[in-house]
Amino acid sequence: MIGTKKILVTGAAGFIGFHLVKRLAESGGFNIIGLDSINSYYDVNLKYGRLAELGIDNAGSMDMSGNDAKVLTFKQSSKYANFSFIKADISDYDTLARIFEESNFDIVCNLAAQAGVRYSFENPFSYIKSNVNGFMNILELSRIHNISHVVYASSSSVYGNNEKIPFDESDRTDNPQSIYAASKKANELMAHVYSSQMGMATTGLRFFTVYGPWGRPDMAPFLFMKSVLEGKKIRIFNHGNLSRDFSYIDDIVEGIAKVVESNPSGGDCKIYNIGNSSPVKLMDFVRTIEEVAGKEAIKEFTDMQQGDVYITYANTASIEKDFGFKPCTPLKYGIEEFYKWYTEFYSFSRDRSNG
Repeated sequence: MIGTKKILVTGAAGFIGFHLVKRLAESGGFNIIGLDSINSYYDVNLKYGRLAELGIDNAGSMDMSGNDAKVLTFKQSSKYANFSFIKADISDYDTLARIFEESNFDIVCNLAAQAGVRYSFENPFSYIKSNVNGFMNILELSRIHNISHVVYASSSSVYGNNEKIPFDESDRTDNPQSIYAASKKANELMAHVYSSQMGMATTGLRFFTVYGPWGRPDMAPFLFMKSVLEGKKIRIFNHGNLSRDFSYIDDIVEGIAKVVESNPSGGDCKIYNIGNSSPVKLMDFVRTIEEVAGKEAIKEFTDMQQGDVYITYANTASIEKDFGFKPCTPLKYGIEEFYKWYTEFYSFSRDRSNG
């Protein structure tokens, strides 16, 4: 059944965006427009693969220049009647304004962003363009079009090297360790203004080290699995003395869906942690990958990376209280599911390239 509410999901070809679109499309509660610029920060074939899984075939042939014409180029999913996709960049105000004008959204979920802590030291301006200017476009167009609720991705990186654990939403977040983290903190401040001064309901979600099938290839779970399977060296930063609140993608998406499906009052400005609330020592994480993959990692122990933090640990009491939601996927199960997807997807990709 096609839903009655219309939602814009930006970053729809991204890791979390893809899974959210799939969850919402299958639940049938929404008409969904997915938007993504499909930039080349990491392998675009993975992004095209995600879109194909959503029924957006031949996405590589889509051209954003078509959106300069009088008619915007939306592509209907062959799999979900309630989902269509448009290739566009949230930092392009004029195109985004036309999409808002034509689509009459009820809700916006902004998951589009330039990701990556390390890359923000190499190319800081891309973070301002996408994460700050792009989010400003989302907020202002949502105000103009009376959007009832803007949900957006923040990050656990806003906590910096917070010495108090677990991390609580009320903790100070004025000590970012990267431009990426600073851009996410800026999002929270911008959303606060639109809620407090313009009566818009906004909800920010601080994600904690998300992993799972279709994951990002620049993140440790993907990098470690790839290197272990290929017999290549993995770099263990801070000599293994790190802990991460690894959070399985299905848990994260269930939390987002509950927020998206809620009906906050105008002017509400909320921020929630979404994490597994159970930090894992880095060496234990590596051992789990070794166990699942059936191969021992070749380890290179190195110093701390620039912009990195020692531990992430989510206090999820707020989202548990307000939505009755608590992530619960065990690490080994999550890694097993990731391993199954990884070996199937990359075996298929190699077979296709050799065909």
